[in-house]
Amino acid sequence: MRDFPPTVTSFWSPAGGAGAREVAPPPDTRGPVRFLRWTLRQQGPVVWVATLFGVLWQLPLIAGPWLFGWSIDNGIVPGDADAVALGAAGLFAVTLVGAVFGIALHTLVVRSWLISLYGTTMLVTRKAAQMGHVLPRRAPTGEILSVASSDSDEFGAMTEIIARAGSQLVSFLAVAGIVLATSPRLGVVVLIAAPVLFGVALPFLRPLHRRQQVERSRNSELTSLATDIVAGLRILRGIGGERTFRQNYERQSQSARAAGISAGVWQAVIEALGVLFSGVFLVLLLWLGAREVVAGRLSVGELVSFLGYGLYLIGPIRTFFEFAQKVTRALVSARKAVAIFEPEPPWRDPDRPIPLDAVGTLVDGTTGLVVRPGELTVVASAVPEDTARLADRLGRYLPADTEPVAEAGDEEEAGGDRRARRAERARRRAEIAARDAEKARGPWGVRLSGVDLGDASLAEVRRTVVVSDTSSQLFAGTLQDAVDPHRRLTREQAEEALLAANAEDVYDALPGGWQGVIDERGRGLSGGQRQRVVLARALGLDAPVLVLVEPTSAVDAHTEARIAERVTRVRSGRTTVVCTVSPLWLHHADRVVLLEGDHVVADGRHEDLLSDPAYRSVVARAMDDEEVAR
Repeated sequence: MRDFPPTVTSFWSPAGGAGAREVAPPPDTRGPVRFLRWTLRQQGPVVWVATLFGVLWQLPLIAGPWLFGWSIDNGIVPGDADAVALGAAGLFAVTLVGAVFGIALHTLVVRSWLISLYGTTMLVTRKAAQMGHVLPRRAPTGEILSVASSDSDEFGAMTEIIARAGSQLVSFLAVAGIVLATSPRLGVVVLIAAPVLFGVALPFLRPLHRRQQVERSRNSELTSLATDIVAGLRILRGIGGERTFRQNYERQSQSARAAGISAGVWQAVIEALGVLFSGVFLVLLLWLGAREVVAGRLSVGELVSFLGYGLYLIGPIRTFFEFAQKVTRALVSARKAVAIFEPEPPWRDPDRPIPLDAVGTLVDGTTGLVVRPGELTVVASAVPEDTARLADRLGRYLPADTEPVAEAGDEEEAGGDRRARRAERARRRAEIAARDAEKARGPWGVRLSGVDLGDASLAEVRRTVVVSDTSSQLFAGTLQDAVDPHRRLTREQAEEALLAANAEDVYDALPGGWQGVIDERGRGLSGGQRQRVVLARALGLDAPVLVLVEPTSAVDAHTEARIAERVTRVRSGRTTVVCTVSPLWLHHADRVVLLEGDHVVADGRHEDLLSDPAYRSVVARAMDDEEVAR
């Protein structure tokens, strides 16, 4: 099917980019119920057609018992072979119809499930593209991953059960009508049995819902923990922290297991009630039917028909119980999804954005840093976090100074004043969003050629000032994708970027060269190789202003010296800021700036600043390490 999976255009246009226009309405995030309604509306025709096909699929079960009973009363009892043959032909016809539409129903149900599953995954992806570095400030990483994986499956299960339960509801009403026309007394029993039996199980859904919330929360925390461990596995091995994190993971996994068992117990109770009440209903129906036969108000064939309908109605009743369970799970997942999809980007372009002059002086009002155009400026600081904050400001990124607010608690969510806790979480999220918006939409405090970055469009800022820091990641794909993700470079330009980053050994090591495959996060590469490929990607953008944060912290001194020399040559005549204390970079700098806290305390050439005790104390250790390396 060429139209599958469907294109998702909410949050972000297919063209991408920071200034992309929203081309489809975003999900309804005013509550979990509204979000589920929105999800169903996105594929309403599929669900309606699947429901219709479901009714036709059950045609043998709707008409079959009646045809069988008619054949007994009109063919077998009086000995009329023609009536028996006619009844058999009717059974064959409805069975054939049921088989054909059963195949069609299965196709549509799978399609509906996959639309929900992959549609939700693409929504999360586009929301991440829209929010960028702001999203982890609003929601834990584990929550985001869980919505894209396990919760998307719950939404698929919901669309499937709604189509199936809808078709069985129609079939149930049709069977009730047939039975009511045959025997009003038994028809009333059939008509009210399902709602009564379903209502008996409703009190058990609330504790199931609470326990599923706890299970979902613990699984999300487990996912976050696993993500952190995988990302920092090399560091953990280096400091001997594997055992500690393994024990933490074991405790969290056992906690998630206990929550799953607790939820499973209540789910089993509801399913057991469904089986029990269905059996009781069947016994009651047969007992009443037998009394009707004895009283002469029902024929033998009609009694057999009632037996068939009684057996059939067990299926819809159990489906209604299954419907309640899956919708309950979908509501739990929808609450998590709303917390991911609800936040809005804090950025708003001005009504009349001012163009940026890329060839101009870059000034940071907070620290007093002045970066002259066309120069290589090295920013040195004894505290790496200070230079990281500076790089964020130069690139117009919000600082990483907040912890995300998880949607659900754990055991506490199962009791007490849940509404108050939810309101408190909503208040904290709103407070973070308001603070981000205030920071992002006001004067930014960094000026390029006299223009505050807050007065320019975000898209132009991103094109003009490129920041490559230590958190930059590699994605799964080819080496060409890693170095030139936008496919803008010629082969010669890509090779120049790779050579400048001294990453040609990665090209040689990968089978296939540029088409060699890199694993997720570059797991097959060493730390130094990953860092050099990231640097090559940044150089390939050929940005007017390039900010590099510790670009060579994971390579040896000899490699670092080559990189510093090559980058200086490649970036000649363009504004470049490097945040590092490495003397190998300091020697190539046109200017060196010493940063203490949020203030520039020294400015000049490396050789001239060596007489400054404060500067000497910051770079002395790095200089000693350089001497040892030599």
